[in-house]
Amino acid sequence: MLLRTRDVDKSYETAGGRQPVLSDVSFDLGAGETLALTGESGSGKSTLMHLLAGLDTPDRGTIEIEGTDIAAQDDAGRARLRRGTVGLIFQQFNLIPSLDVRDNLSFHARLAGRDPGDVAALAERLGLSDHLRRYPEQLSGGQQQRVAIGRTLLAAPRLVLADEPTGNLDEATGDAMIALMRESVTQMGAALLMVTHSTRLAAQLDRRLHLRAGRLAEDLPA
Repeated sequence: MLLRTRDVDKSYETAGGRQPVLSDVSFDLGAGETLALTGESGSGKSTLMHLLAGLDTPDRGTIEIEGTDIAAQDDAGRARLRRGTVGLIFQQFNLIPSLDVRDNLSFHARLAGRDPGDVAALAERLGLSDHLRRYPEQLSGGQQQRVAIGRTLLAAPRLVLADEPTGNLDEATGDAMIALMRESVTQMGAALLMVTHSTRLAAQLDRRLHLRAGRLAEDLPA
Protein backbone atom coordinates (compact mmCIF):
# COMPACT_ATOMS: atom_id res chain seq x y z
CA MET A 1 0.00 0.00 0.00
CA LEU A 2 1.49 3.32 -1.05
CA LEU A 3 -0.48 5.55 1.33
CA ARG A 4 -2.01 4.37 4.60
CA THR A 5 -3.86 6.81 6.86
CA ARG A 6 -5.15 5.59 10.23
CA ASP A 7 -7.30 7.33 12.88
CA VAL A 8 -6.05 10.81 12.05
CA ASP A 9 -7.29 13.70 14.21
CA LYS A 10 -6.38 17.36 13.80
CA SER A 11 -7.59 20.43 15.65
CA TYR A 12 -6.51 24.05 15.96
CA GLU A 13 -6.52 26.52 18.82
CA THR A 14 -9.09 29.30 18.38
CA ALA A 15 -10.35 32.12 20.58
CA GLY A 16 -13.16 29.80 21.65
CA GLY A 17 -10.87 26.86 22.44
CA ARG A 18 -9.69 23.86 20.46
CA GLN A 19 -11.60 23.47 17.19
CA PRO A 20 -11.58 19.95 15.71
CA VAL A 21 -11.00 19.87 11.94
CA LEU A 22 -10.44 16.16 11.22
CA SER A 23 -11.65 13.18 13.25
CA ASP A 24 -10.80 9.47 12.85
CA VAL A 25 -9.77 9.73 9.21
CA SER A 26 -8.63 6.35 7.84
CA PHE A 27 -8.15 5.24 4.24
CA ASP A 28 -5.67 3.50 1.94
CA LEU A 29 -4.41 4.35 -1.52
CA GLY A 30 -2.52 1.81 -3.61
CA ALA A 31 0.02 2.23 -6.38
CA GLY A 32 -1.67 2.94 -9.70
CA GLU A 33 -4.86 4.20 -8.03
CA THR A 34 -6.50 7.58 -8.44
CA LEU A 35 -8.71 9.05 -5.72
CA ALA A 36 -10.92 12.14 -5.65
CA LEU A 37 -11.43 13.95 -2.33
CA THR A 38 -14.64 15.98 -2.22
CA GLY A 39 -16.43 17.97 0.46
CA GLU A 40 -17.91 21.35 1.26
CA SER A 41 -15.72 24.34 2.12
CA GLY A 42 -14.51 23.93 5.71
CA SER A 43 -14.89 20.15 5.69
CA GLY A 44 -11.15 19.61 6.25
CA LYS A 45 -9.92 18.85 2.72
CA SER A 46 -7.05 21.35 2.73
CA THR A 47 -6.02 20.35 6.25
CA LEU A 48 -5.87 16.69 5.20
CA MET A 49 -3.80 17.56 2.13
CA HIS A 50 -1.32 19.50 4.26
CA LEU A 51 -0.99 16.55 6.62
CA LEU A 52 -0.44 14.10 3.76
CA ALA A 53 2.22 16.42 2.32
CA GLY A 54 4.05 16.64 5.65
CA LEU A 55 3.41 20.37 5.86
CA ASP A 56 1.71 19.80 9.22
CA THR A 57 1.43 16.92 11.70
CA PRO A 58 -1.67 15.18 13.10
CA ASP A 59 -2.65 15.39 16.76
CA ARG A 60 -3.32 11.64 16.71
CA GLY A 61 -3.03 8.79 14.25
CA THR A 62 -0.53 7.79 11.59
CA ILE A 63 0.12 8.69 7.97
CA GLU A 64 2.46 6.27 6.20
CA ILE A 65 3.87 6.70 2.71
CA GLU A 66 5.54 3.51 1.49
CA GLY A 67 5.82 2.39 5.11
CA THR A 68 7.35 5.63 6.41
CA ASP A 69 5.37 7.44 9.12
CA ILE A 70 5.72 11.02 7.98
CA ALA A 71 4.65 12.44 11.35
CA ALA A 72 7.64 10.72 12.93
CA GLN A 73 10.05 12.54 10.58
CA ASP A 74 11.74 15.81 11.46
CA ASP A 75 11.38 18.84 9.20
CA ALA A 76 14.35 17.78 7.07
CA GLY A 77 12.93 14.28 6.65
CA ARG A 78 9.55 15.59 5.57
CA ALA A 79 11.27 17.98 3.14
CA ARG A 80 13.13 15.02 1.62
CA LEU A 81 9.81 13.20 1.15
CA ARG A 82 8.35 16.20 -0.66
CA ARG A 83 11.45 16.49 -2.82
CA GLY A 84 11.63 12.86 -3.90
CA THR A 85 8.46 10.94 -3.04
CA VAL A 86 5.48 13.32 -2.84
CA GLY A 87 4.58 15.70 -5.64
CA LEU A 88 2.39 18.72 -4.85
CA ILE A 89 0.09 20.59 -7.21
CA PHE A 90 -1.58 23.37 -5.25
CA GLN A 91 -3.75 26.27 -6.37
CA GLN A 92 -0.81 28.63 -5.85
CA PHE A 93 1.43 27.91 -8.84
CA ASN A 94 4.71 28.71 -7.03
CA LEU A 95 6.65 28.95 -10.28
CA ILE A 96 10.14 30.44 -10.15
CA PRO A 97 9.94 33.91 -11.76
CA SER A 98 13.57 33.89 -12.95
CA LEU A 99 13.23 30.59 -14.84
CA ASP A 100 11.55 30.15 -18.20
CA VAL A 101 8.89 27.50 -18.81
CA ARG A 102 11.41 24.83 -19.87
CA ASP A 103 13.48 25.27 -16.72
CA ASN A 104 10.44 25.54 -14.45
CA LEU A 105 9.17 22.24 -15.87
CA SER A 106 12.44 20.43 -15.16
CA PHE A 107 13.22 22.14 -11.84
CA HIS A 108 11.74 19.60 -9.41
CA ALA A 109 13.14 16.62 -11.31
CA ARG A 110 16.64 18.08 -11.13
CA LEU A 111 16.13 18.98 -7.46
CA ALA A 112 15.29 15.32 -6.81
CA GLY A 113 18.38 14.21 -8.74
CA ARG A 114 16.34 12.74 -11.60
CA ASP A 115 16.60 13.13 -15.35
CA PRO A 116 13.54 15.15 -16.38
CA GLY A 117 13.38 13.24 -19.67
CA ASP A 118 11.77 14.70 -22.77
CA VAL A 119 10.61 18.13 -21.63
CA ALA A 120 9.56 19.13 -25.14
CA ALA A 121 7.26 16.10 -25.49
CA LEU A 122 5.50 16.87 -22.21
CA ALA A 123 5.25 20.55 -23.13
CA GLU A 124 3.39 19.51 -26.26
CA ARG A 125 0.93 17.46 -24.19
CA LEU A 126 0.48 20.49 -21.94
CA GLY A 127 -0.14 22.81 -24.89
CA LEU A 128 2.98 24.81 -24.00
CA SER A 129 5.31 24.07 -26.93
CA ASP A 130 5.21 27.68 -28.11
CA HIS A 131 5.93 29.04 -24.63
CA LEU A 132 9.07 27.18 -23.51
CA ARG A 133 11.21 30.34 -23.53
CA ARG A 134 8.63 32.53 -21.84
CA TYR A 135 8.68 33.43 -18.15
CA PRO A 136 5.82 32.99 -15.66
CA GLU A 137 4.84 36.68 -15.79
CA GLN A 138 4.29 36.29 -19.54
CA LEU A 139 1.79 33.44 -19.07
CA SER A 140 -1.91 33.37 -18.31
CA GLY A 141 -3.15 31.76 -15.10
CA GLY A 142 -4.21 28.65 -17.00
CA GLN A 143 -0.80 28.34 -18.66
CA GLN A 144 0.94 28.70 -15.30
CA GLN A 145 -1.32 25.98 -13.90
CA ARG A 146 -0.28 23.64 -16.71
CA VAL A 147 3.39 24.35 -15.99
CA ALA A 148 2.81 23.49 -12.32
CA ILE A 149 1.16 20.19 -13.30
CA GLY A 150 3.94 19.29 -15.72
CA ARG A 151 6.69 20.21 -13.25
CA THR A 152 5.29 17.75 -10.72
CA LEU A 153 4.84 14.93 -13.23
CA LEU A 154 8.37 15.29 -14.64
CA ALA A 155 9.78 14.70 -11.14
CA ALA A 156 8.14 11.23 -11.17
CA PRO A 157 6.89 11.24 -7.54
CA ARG A 158 5.34 8.15 -5.99
CA LEU A 159 2.35 10.10 -4.65
CA VAL A 160 0.78 13.10 -6.42
CA LEU A 161 -1.34 15.41 -4.25
CA ALA A 162 -3.36 17.85 -6.33
CA ASP A 163 -5.58 20.57 -4.86
CA GLU A 164 -8.11 21.74 -7.49
CA PRO A 165 -5.45 21.35 -10.23
CA THR A 166 -7.84 22.36 -13.03
CA GLY A 167 -9.44 25.34 -11.28
CA ASN A 168 -7.88 27.84 -13.70
CA LEU A 169 -8.58 25.79 -16.84
CA ASP A 170 -11.53 25.56 -19.19
CA GLU A 171 -13.46 22.29 -19.18
CA ALA A 172 -11.78 20.71 -22.23
CA THR A 173 -8.26 21.60 -21.08
CA GLY A 174 -9.06 20.45 -17.54
CA ASP A 175 -10.24 17.08 -18.84
CA ALA A 176 -7.03 16.75 -20.87
CA MET A 177 -4.92 17.48 -17.77
CA ILE A 178 -6.82 14.89 -15.71
CA ALA A 179 -6.22 12.35 -18.49
CA LEU A 180 -2.52 13.25 -18.52
CA MET A 181 -2.23 12.85 -14.75
CA ARG A 182 -4.04 9.51 -14.83
CA GLU A 183 -1.80 8.26 -17.63
CA SER A 184 1.37 9.44 -15.86
CA VAL A 185 0.38 7.85 -12.55
CA THR A 186 -0.29 4.54 -14.29
CA GLN A 187 3.03 4.62 -16.14
CA MET A 188 4.97 5.51 -12.96
CA GLY A 189 3.14 3.02 -10.75
CA ALA A 190 2.36 5.99 -8.54
CA ALA A 191 -0.91 7.22 -6.98
CA LEU A 192 -2.98 10.38 -7.36
CA LEU A 193 -5.13 12.05 -4.71
CA MET A 194 -7.01 15.06 -6.05
CA VAL A 195 -9.17 17.55 -4.20
CA THR A 196 -12.04 18.78 -6.34
CA HIS A 197 -15.43 20.41 -5.91
CA SER A 198 -16.55 18.95 -9.24
CA THR A 199 -18.45 15.67 -9.17
CA ARG A 200 -17.89 15.52 -12.93
CA LEU A 201 -14.10 15.54 -12.48
CA ALA A 202 -14.31 13.19 -9.49
CA ALA A 203 -16.12 10.68 -11.70
CA GLN A 204 -13.01 10.47 -13.91
CA LEU A 205 -10.95 8.94 -11.08
CA ASP A 206 -11.10 5.42 -9.67
CA ARG A 207 -12.60 6.20 -6.26
CA ARG A 208 -14.13 9.07 -4.32
CA LEU A 209 -13.79 10.01 -0.66
CA HIS A 210 -16.21 12.58 0.75
CA LEU A 211 -15.37 14.62 3.84
CA ARG A 212 -18.24 15.97 5.90
CA ALA A 213 -17.42 18.06 8.99
CA GLY A 214 -13.98 16.48 9.26
CA ARG A 215 -15.11 12.88 8.95
CA LEU A 216 -15.05 10.55 5.99
CA ALA A 217 -18.65 10.04 4.98
CA GLU A 218 -18.11 7.90 1.90
CA ASP A 219 -15.52 5.78 0.14
CA LEU A 220 -17.17 4.91 -3.17
CA PRO A 221 -16.30 4.16 -6.76
CA ALA A 222 -16.07 7.59 -8.39
